[in-house]
Amino acid sequence: MNGAELVERLRERHKIIALGIRASRTTDVVRWAKAAGYDTIWIDMEHSSLPVDTVAQLASCAVDLGLMPWVRVPERDYGTINRVLDGGALGIIVPRVETAQQARDAVIATRFPPLGQRSQLATLPYVNFEKLAPREMNRRLNEATVLKVVIESRAGVEAADAIAAVEGVDVLALGCNDLSADLGHTGESAHPEVVAACRQVIAAAQRHGKVAIVGGMPECEALNELRREGAAPFIFGGIDSDVFLAALRERADQARAL
Repeated sequence: MNGAELVERLRERHKIIALGIRASRTTDVVRWAKAAGYDTIWIDMEHSSLPVDTVAQLASCAVDLGLMPWVRVPERDYGTINRVLDGGALGIIVPRVETAQQARDAVIATRFPPLGQRSQLATLPYVNFEKLAPREMNRRLNEATVLKVVIESRAGVEAADAIAAVEGVDVLALGCNDLSADLGHTGESAHPEVVAACRQVIAAAQRHGKVAIVGGMPECEALNELRREGAAPFIFGGIDSDVFLAALRERADQARAL
């Protein structure tokens, strides 16, 4: 599944289940995600020490298995975007976008001409190393690649309409953990003011034909309501560090109970 196919499934209201990767360093975790029935992985470079070569291996394995690989790059690290895309990523997640210009900068880094200025190269694994005419190569990769910008602050919410209007941005995501802190409600990601901010961003995305995703909010009635109002059913099924820790605690509790 490539980026365009995933976005289309979200538009059609198909549930997409995602596994975050922050701690794992081998492709085994991608194979486990496939075996467990996940639809996509997102690799977190913002909150980890994962190097580009490891990220590329994880992303390439996901493509081979039919999972859509996203990479969340460090804040406004546009050079990393080019490297992880060349390594196999099909989705880029840019955190803390607060202006339309920042969204345009992300498009420039993510898209080949005419939408952006992603650096040209001869071929890629995604096209099975076929030597295509440059225009055809650009078209195929631009269609397969998704750009998600994350709104995590009051400034981002206020600029949501201008951000959503930027051509080349496919998905607007809410990062409710950081957003709640910025709004003065740290740890209360389902606070009414946070939910109201989510509604504002979802409405902006809908006006401009973009997909909206709510992240950082636990499964609750407020999140269900936001999905009924238009947020896509993108389910964050856990991140590897939390999943491993929960399983370890469960096994330790079982051992103590023997």
